[in-house]
Parts: sequence; structure tokens; C-alpha cells
Amino acid sequence: MKRSKRFQILDKRPINQDGYINEWPEKGFIAMNSPFDPNPSVKVINNIITMMDGKKREEFDFLDQFIADYAINIEVAERMMKIDSLEIARKLVDIHIKREEIVEIISGLTPAKICEVVGHLNVVEMMMAMQKMRARKSPANQAHITNLKDNPVQIAADAAEGALRGFAEEETTVAVARYAPFNAIALLIGSQVGRKGVLTQCAVEEAIELDLGIRGLTTYAETISVYGTESVFIDGDDTPYSKAFLASAYASRGLKMRFTSGTGSEVLMGNAESKSMLYLETRCILVTKGAGVQGLQNGSVSCIGIPAAVPSGIRAVLAENLIAAMLDLEVASSNDQSFTHSDQRRTARTMMQFLPGTDFIFSGYSGTPNYDNMFAGANFDAEDFDDYNVLQRDLMVDGGLRPVKEEDVINTRRKAAKALQGVFRELNLPEISDEEVEAAAYANGSKDMPERDILADLAAIDDMMNKGITGLDIVKALYNASYTDIAESLLNMLKQRITGDYLQTSAILDKEFNVISAVNSVNDYMGPGTGYRVSGKRWEEIKDIPHIINLNDL
Repeated sequence: MKRSKRFQILDKRPINQDGYINEWPEKGFIAMNSPFDPNPSVKVINNIITMMDGKKREEFDFLDQFIADYAINIEVAERMMKIDSLEIARKLVDIHIKREEIVEIISGLTPAKICEVVGHLNVVEMMMAMQKMRARKSPANQAHITNLKDNPVQIAADAAEGALRGFAEEETTVAVARYAPFNAIALLIGSQVGRKGVLTQCAVEEAIELDLGIRGLTTYAETISVYGTESVFIDGDDTPYSKAFLASAYASRGLKMRFTSGTGSEVLMGNAESKSMLYLETRCILVTKGAGVQGLQNGSVSCIGIPAAVPSGIRAVLAENLIAAMLDLEVASSNDQSFTHSDQRRTARTMMQFLPGTDFIFSGYSGTPNYDNMFAGANFDAEDFDDYNVLQRDLMVDGGLRPVKEEDVINTRRKAAKALQGVFRELNLPEISDEEVEAAAYANGSKDMPERDILADLAAIDDMMNKGITGLDIVKALYNASYTDIAESLLNMLKQRITGDYLQTSAILDKEFNVISAVNSVNDYMGPGTGYRVSGKRWEEIKDIPHIINLNDL
């Protein structure tokens, strides 16, 4: 058949390399409003929810029971459920209705009712609502700092650059599981070189991750996954109760932590029970609330390809972020995995969170080129830094980052690498050569780094962990290596574990180690002229991008 040349060209466009599927409600391939989603309902007898969303208590699975017993404000449930869903949706975008009023209403709603509320909102209205419902007044950002070779010198340098660029949190993971302690230490040291007060985590198997946290080698955790159906939850060898216990283990040791969930995970694991992705995700969010956890990493996360394939899927992703904020949780709103071949589409997906601002716009902006991203690649990576900074400047939006000067980046990366070199020397770990330090100072990714002796590194890691090394040992090593400023910074991070202030919702630290959270910096947006506004020193910082034409030279 003779073809249109225009259509031949269009067929080759990146957007048409993505995967799409029509809605298939029976298998859960529907973003929102499945015909199999339950209708909202609740009944309370003797201060116990005896019926919820069409199910009697004796029919509850363990998610229903956990949500009914711990996540819903029973005292107001019947009254709040009687409010028309469209009325609640309108309150969300009404600048005359305070955030506190919305939070109280949502506290009494069931999963089906919450989905019905957000179902009335288009994406612009969801963004309007997010601007009001974000817990902390100002937005922030989080970076992924990883590499293919688990090279700790490169991790330290990339962490330092990321902190310099403005990331408030930084997260690493591993290519080889046994490298986790080196990665955690390198990230901890490098982050404090770039900017004091940056929080760090190492996302690995939960027992190891908890061990690293207890030792003081990390300062927060977020990869504690929850799921929206009982069968998928059990498949992960867990229940809401075991996850709540794990959360308490972190919090009792002074570690900030949040759960992780995401629209589409149940479809991906083959047990969506014919419910919409958003309904199941709402159950996850309520489990998080019921467990007493202060925040949630959500926004489909590693399952983004599933909702992105169905109609209204990206809208559902924004809806799940909004629902978490409505439930007064910290929101780390994903944007952290590649899902499309189209630059336009990936930017559009991120704008949903970038424009209104969330607590963490990315729960993993790749601070490295995506070929080094061991979380499967992020929606934006290190090669997008300038684009991202220009978007902030174009729209007068605070996306949590700032432009930097090349010489400052080189010097910061070198200092981080040399500090790690000193720590390795003091702890009798495998040598970090001057060649590695200089390569890290100028590197873009692992392709620019010398090879390390992996077997020697792994043997040293095992020995180090058997000796019971802690964050205090890293502080002492930095001090003995004459990096007293970094040692003091790490000691201050350990002190935060004792005070516990950064366990509050949406907490981050500034460079003076002051906690900024939803408690002391609550979002007070109520329309034009209120809430967080980009201005003053921050606006001057955002405007100062490279490659500006100097008017004095004209």
C-alpha cells in the first residue's frame, strides 16, 4: 500500500517507540475509575468500622482491616463520608479553604471515597490542589548517586556535586550487593562536602539497609515497599503489620524514613484483583498513614511504564501524589525512572510535580549520566542539569536546584575524593590513588574512571563490617586525616539522630543543620500573594545560569 510520507516520518518519531495498551479493567489495566472499583461507604458501630466500601468486616482482607483500624479517623468518618465528593474536590481548589480543613475531611474518608474525590479533578486542578496540600512550605529535590562499577571515589565526587547543585537528599544503591557499605560511606562523606546537612541513604535489602542505618552510615530510608492487594503483599513476604514494625525499627534509632508505593505495581505483579491502579495505590497510601510513617515515595516509581501505557495514566500518577499530600504525608513524587523515548513526554510528566512543587519533586533525579544509574535510569539525569535550571528560570519556579560554576564543581569533587582517600588510609582500606582522585574531579561517569581492584574492595568491606565500624569511626578518620570541617559536619548529622527533630513530616536540613519541616515551615498557601514565593536571594540564584550574554560586553 502506498503510504503518506508524513505518516512514515511520524511512525519513526521517538513517541511511537513507547508501548501503549487499551484499558483492560479485568486485569487491572485501567488508571482510574474501574467498573470493578467499590462504591464508597462506611459504617461505624461502637467505635469500630464494621463496613467499608461495600465490604462487611468479616470480609475484610488484611489491608482493609489495617486501614479501618489505623488509617481512618473513626470519630469523623461517617460525617465526612456524607459530604458530596464533588464538594470536597471543589474545596481542594478553593483558595478560601485552608489546608487544615481539607486534611480533617480526608482523614475520615475510605479509599473508594478518596478516589471518587480526585476523579473530579483534571490535571490543572490537581496541580492547584497540590500547591495548597504540600506539607512543607518550600519544595526540594532528591538525587540518585550510583555507578556501574560501584566506584566509591566516583560516588563521593558525584554526591559532592549533587549537594552543591542543591539536592536536599541523596540516595545510592549497588550493582554488587556487597559494595553497599562503601557506597554508603562514600555518599555520606561526599554529600557533606557539597553542602552541610544533606540527608543520605543506601537502598539495598532491608536487613542490610537497617544495619547501615543503625551504624550511622546513612541518615534516612525510603525503600520500604507497600502494596495494594493482599496477594501481592504476601508475595513480598510481608504484611502491613510487619512493615509498620520495620518502620518503628528505623524511627526508634533516629532514622528518618518513608514508605514506597506506586500505581501499577499490582498489575506488574499479576494480582490487581480487577481494581483500578489508583484505587489500589490509595490503599497503599492509607497503609502508610496507618503505620504512622511520616512520608511516602510514590508516583508509580519503578512501575511507571504500566500507567503510562493506558489512557489517563500520567494523570493517575499525579493523583496518587496529591492523595498522599491530602493525607498530610511527605511526598517524594518519583520522576525517578525512565519511561519514554520522547523528550517532550518525559518533560510533560515531570511538569505535573515541578510546577506546583512537592516535598521532593524527584525521589531520584539522576546525579549521574543514566548509563550509570543503577535504579534503571531517571526521567532527568546529569546531562539535563542546564535544561532543568533554565526551566526554573523561564517559569520562576523553584525546582530545588541551582546553577553552579565549573571550577566550583571540580574543586568540590576533588575535595570529596581526597577526603574519602584520607578515610580509606586511616581505616586501612584499599588504597585510593591520586590518579583516581583527579579522574573523579573531572569525570562525567564511570567510563572516565580507572578500574579498582573489586576483590580487594569486597574483602575489605567484609572485614570492616565484622569489626563493627560506625559513623563515629568515619568522623574520627576524617579528623585524623585533617578534614575537620567534614568531620564536624558528619558529627552534627549523627547528633540529629539523638534529637529526632528531623523525624517530623517533610523534614530536611539547611546548611546550619536547622530542621525545616511541616511543623515549623507549614504550607500556608491560600491563593495569590500567599505561600512559598520565589524571590530575593533564591531568585537571583536561579537566574544566574551559565552562558548569559553579559550586557557590559555589548
